[in-house]
Amino acid sequence: MDVIYFDNNATTNIAPEVLDEMFPYLKDLYGNPSSMHTFGGQLHKKVEEARAKVAKLIGAEPEEIIFTSCGTESDNTAIMSAVESVPHKKHIITSRVEHPAVLNFCKHLARKGYRVTYLSVNKQGQLNMDEFIKSIDEDTSVVSLMYANNESGVIFPITEIGEILKERKILFHTDAVQAVGKIPIDLKKLSIDMLALSGHKLHAPKGVGALYVRKGTRFHPYIIGGHQEHGRRAGTENVASIIALGKACELAGENLYKEMTYLKGMRDKLEAALLKSCPDARVNGDVSRRLPNTTNLSFEYVEGEAILLRLNEFGICASSGSACTSGSLEPSHVLRAMGVPATSIHGSIRFSLSRYNTEAEVDKVIEIMPPIIKELRQLSPYGRERL
Repeated sequence: MDVIYFDNNATTNIAPEVLDEMFPYLKDLYGNPSSMHTFGGQLHKKVEEARAKVAKLIGAEPEEIIFTSCGTESDNTAIMSAVESVPHKKHIITSRVEHPAVLNFCKHLARKGYRVTYLSVNKQGQLNMDEFIKSIDEDTSVVSLMYANNESGVIFPITEIGEILKERKILFHTDAVQAVGKIPIDLKKLSIDMLALSGHKLHAPKGVGALYVRKGTRFHPYIIGGHQEHGRRAGTENVASIIALGKACELAGENLYKEMTYLKGMRDKLEAALLKSCPDARVNGDVSRRLPNTTNLSFEYVEGEAILLRLNEFGICASSGSACTSGSLEPSHVLRAMGVPATSIHGSIRFSLSRYNTEAEVDKVIEIMPPIIKELRQLSPYGRERL
C-alpha cells in the first residue's frame, strides 16, 4: 500500500539531496573534527560550512549558531541560560500552547522556585497581548514564546513581542522549530535573543538541531564538558547530521517562496473540500496568520483517534495533535487553551503537508474522508442525532 504522509509537523522524510550530502560522513569520512591530524581535522571545515548555511536561512551570522541534538535541547538550553544569566530574577513568561519542550521545562523550573506566567490565547489561537504586557515586571528574566504553533499552525506576532521586550531589556527566546524553512525569518530585522530549530522538521535527519544566540547575549552552556562549539555545547559533533542540516537549510532557502505558494494551495484545497463535504466541521486557529502547510480541523461527534485509525487503513498518515503528546488520552492542551467546544475537541485532526506531497494525494484524502466521518457518526449516539 502506498503511504500518503500528511504528518510533516511531526517529522519529515530526509530529502534525497540531504542524504547524498551526509552519506560520505557516515562511511568513509568518519574522523573527529577536533583531531589534530588531517583526516579528522578536514571535517571541521565542513561543519563550519554547514553553520554558515543554517545562519543564512534565518538571517544570522555563523558565529551565532550552536549545533545541538534537537529542538528540545535548544529550547531547554536557551531558557536555562537565560535564567542563569540573571539569577536574581525569578519570573518566566510563556504561553499555554507551547510545545512540551518549553512547557515542561518551565514546570520543572517552577518546582525549583521560579514564578511562571502562562499566557492565554483567544479562540483563534492568538496571544492576549494586553495580558502579555501586564504580566511583565521587574522580576522577569526571560520570555519564551513559540514562533508558530505545531498543532494549529498559528503564527505569533513575534516582531511586536520582540520590540516590547527589547525596550524593557528582557531576554526573548522563541521556539521556531515549526517555522524555520516554512516561512521567511530574518533575525537581522527581529529583536530575538535566542531561537531554536530542529533538523527533522525540514527534511534533515532526527537527532540534530541548532540554537541561535544573538551576538552579545550572555550565554551559559547547558551541556558541559569539552571545547566543542566554541565552548558553548560540549560533546563530539554529530558531523554527518550537521552537514545534512546545512544542506536542508540551503534547500529550504532556495525554494522557500515557491514552496509556500505550493503548500498553501494544496492546504486550502484540502481544507475547503472537507469543510464542504463534512457537515459540522470547523477549522481550529487563525486562518489568516498560520503556516502555509498546516490545517487543524475538528469533526464534531467523532473521536480523532477513530478517524486516524480509519485513515491508517488507507495508508494515510495524519495526527490528532503533537507527536510529543500523542501517547496521552487527554485532549490537546492547545485546543483546550483555544476554547474549542467539547463536542469538537476530541474529533480534531491535523494535516501538515510538505513539498513531497502531491495534488493527487490531496484528492485521495478528499475522496476518503467524508465516508469515514459519516460512518463514525453513525456509530456514535450523538452523531446519529445529527445525521
